Amino acid sequence: MLLAVTRRVRVRIGALGVHTFEPGWYVYTGSARRGLEARLARHLAPAHARRRHWHIDHLLAARGVRVVAVRRSRLPECRLRRTLGGDPAVPGFGASDCRAGCPSHLERLSDRLRAALPERDWLRVD
Repeated sequence: MLLAVTRRVRVRIGALGVHTFEPGWYVYTGSARRGLEARLARHLAPAHARRRHWHIDHLLAARGVRVVAVRRSRLPECRLRRTLGGDPAVPGFGASDCRAGCPSHLERLSDRLRAALPERDWLRVD
């Protein structure tokens, strides 16, 4: 999921504590094992309409954070995360149950990396 953070935000991410997100591009990789469409509908719903269960729910509830595009991949979430080449944004974010040792499933992308993402692979939702 490609996220745009349009202004500096401070967010409490459950047990991970309070973190500051600088404006820029972020990508979140998750597995959605029980149905991608339902999970995306949940994440795209207004923040007040959903309970904050996953780390990403806390971030998406912040003003100034929005989902820009989504991508389906056959790659496991950890492998996909490694191919994107971003920098871990918050240690442990989305990776509580990760067995591959990922530092985070939320990464900050440089403008160069964001520009290099092939548009054809992403479905825009904004």
